[in-house]
Amino acid sequence: MASAGSAVGLGNIWKFPYITGEYGGGAFVLVYLLTVAFVGFTVLIAEIFIGSHGKNDAVSAFETLAPTNKTSWKYAGFMAFNGLVIMTFYSVVIGWILYYIFALLDGLPTNVAQAEAIFGELVSQKVATQIFWHTVATAIVMYVVHRGIKGGIEKVNIYLMPALVTILISMLIYSMQLDGFSKSFNFMFAPDWAKLDSEAFIKSVGHAFFTLSLGMGALLTYSASLPKNASLTKTAFIVTLMDTGIAIIAGLMIFAFLFEFGEAPAKGPGLVFVSLPVIFAQLGLLGSFFALIFFLALAFAGLTSAVSLVEPAVQYFISRFNMNRLSATLVSGTGYYLVGLLALLSYTQSYGEIFSIAGEPIFDILEHTTDAILLPLGGILMAIFVGYVLPKDMVYSHLHKEMGKMYWLWRASLRYVAPLALIFMMLNLFGIIKF
Repeated sequence: MASAGSAVGLGNIWKFPYITGEYGGGAFVLVYLLTVAFVGFTVLIAEIFIGSHGKNDAVSAFETLAPTNKTSWKYAGFMAFNGLVIMTFYSVVIGWILYYIFALLDGLPTNVAQAEAIFGELVSQKVATQIFWHTVATAIVMYVVHRGIKGGIEKVNIYLMPALVTILISMLIYSMQLDGFSKSFNFMFAPDWAKLDSEAFIKSVGHAFFTLSLGMGALLTYSASLPKNASLTKTAFIVTLMDTGIAIIAGLMIFAFLFEFGEAPAKGPGLVFVSLPVIFAQLGLLGSFFALIFFLALAFAGLTSAVSLVEPAVQYFISRFNMNRLSATLVSGTGYYLVGLLALLSYTQSYGEIFSIAGEPIFDILEHTTDAILLPLGGILMAIFVGYVLPKDMVYSHLHKEMGKMYWLWRASLRYVAPLALIFMMLNLFGIIKF
């Protein structure tokens, strides 16, 4: 449940629908599903394998499993800090969501211009408000992480994950009564190949990695707690199925509301903060209720992922520096919180120019760095480590009995398909190659 909570985050409910809208619906969904199957799921099994056999923080896991003549592989474990980099802007977005939960209680915007003004004012002008909610988001995450695996992370996921699924399925069931649902279904599953280009392929690889929490050491760290008799393949399958299923449910539900009220699906990142509140306003009192529970679901998804982003670094500080959990949590949380303030300010009207580099806001630089470098690099390193560095017999003896003949397909995907897909994605994002 904790691993599913790590994977299921804002990427499923906020990001997946708007990128699906931008890239033509069904064609992108098909490519995304294939990417999840042959890249995301493949690398996820490798990450869980490293964690379950390393039984420690990410750095120590690589260090323990690497052959004696390849000790430099321990540095691959520093992907545990990728989560803190993500948290610098992820916490800001969670703060926006928490703000909306309370702000929308005063009434929903009745038109797009009003909704854009509300969101624009929050991001560009309400500095103190953003800092307050960024602080609240950080405090919640740090409290949960400080409580530990059993007392904090496990309890949060046991309650929030079922609540999240219940909210989304309830809204999906309601959306199925709308005339727009059939259009939503066709949009999601009837491919429009004309809108599919090379950029869509690249986007699908990057999003599969982001949404499955790969390359940041989160699932590796959680996997250290798996019992010896646990099926790694089954665990990876359940996490992938829950993650992908919630993304599909969110997409179907959101597009049903959009089509019902004549809105275009390609609304970009502002889809959740601008378009949906206006649509919910047209449903009257019921719409206000939907807006509240939808942003609660977003908050639940963000928080369950956030604790998993911080935990790998906390585990590293505990095991390598003998810190107690409170000290390790404070060091990790304070670090991303302070950088998050810079990211937050980089979008504001008053301080944006100061906290930008070459005209690009620090917020965007941090987000692009994780998408283009840190996460794919982490995935490549795990694929190479399990596919080429670890003894073949060690991997075979554990996974072949779980997978049977499918083991060879998985191994081929791990050694060739996944690394090449990730390398091409990185090269394309940097403009080195275009295809």
